[in-house]
Amino acid sequence: MFLDRYHVKLVPQNGERIWRFVLSRRAIVLACTLVAVIVMGSAIFALVTAGMAHHEVSRLQVATQHQRRKVSSIDRQADRLRVTLERVERENRRIEAAIGMPVRAVKPIRLEKKAPRGVSKVSLVRERLREIAALAGRAASLSQRTRRQATRVLNLGNITALAQAAIVAHIPSIDPVAGAPIVGCFCYRTYPDVEFHEGVDLGADWGEPVRATAAGVVTAASYNGGYGLMVDIDHENGYATWYAHLSSTEVRIGEHVLKGQVIGRVGMTGFATGPHVHYQVMHDGTPIDPTPFLDGIPRNVIADKS
Repeated sequence: MFLDRYHVKLVPQNGERIWRFVLSRRAIVLACTLVAVIVMGSAIFALVTAGMAHHEVSRLQVATQHQRRKVSSIDRQADRLRVTLERVERENRRIEAAIGMPVRAVKPIRLEKKAPRGVSKVSLVRERLREIAALAGRAASLSQRTRRQATRVLNLGNITALAQAAIVAHIPSIDPVAGAPIVGCFCYRTYPDVEFHEGVDLGADWGEPVRATAAGVVTAASYNGGYGLMVDIDHENGYATWYAHLSSTEVRIGEHVLKGQVIGRVGMTGFATGPHVHYQVMHDGTPIDPTPFLDGIPRNVIADKS
């Protein structure tokens, strides 16, 4: 059976004074309830604080892992950029060497993986990326300069090739009557006259096309005594070619003709014993043997013109 009141005495050790308290059952219940509430509140606060701390630790761990992945990704990107820049540098050096430019010595690009004490790895990688970005700009500038230089050299090469082609185009180098046999040589002969024959006679059928053996300007397209109907082409380089005994001409004086262009037809006009073309090559006003010029330009001629 519970009492309504309780007497509590506090007796000090020296016993000089005794403390007496009267506590009601209600006060005791309230005090016990308050203590229990305080204890439970403290426990709940401790649990909540521990949960929040655990959540914060987990969040920090996730953030750390994300930062590590980000740093690793930056490292990989930096490595790829470094490899690309080194390849660009190698290509630039090869192009420069190919076009005769002085080859530069380029140091390899390195990215430090360990940060000094007090410097975060993220800051280090970002700094290296800024350095590599500057190198990328330099490499791009060098590539543009190299491309411009290469283009200029290639243009000069094209101009040289065009000039060489123009030279070749004006040198006799084809058979005026394709496949026609030589029936009269560049030599002394006794028939039909005793004389030095200053050209070659090419046997062909009446009316076959006769083509210019090089580009040039027509200086004659008319009858010329024993040569009959003849076309004379000046190739404007010391060479001239004559095509005689034609049955007709298809060019006029002053006309510029191309190599391979039809200039007339095979005939037997003038002093001729049958259809053929008298083909004569002149160099600086002197007749030379046309035979080496019937199938391309002789090597010594190309050497003289190169």
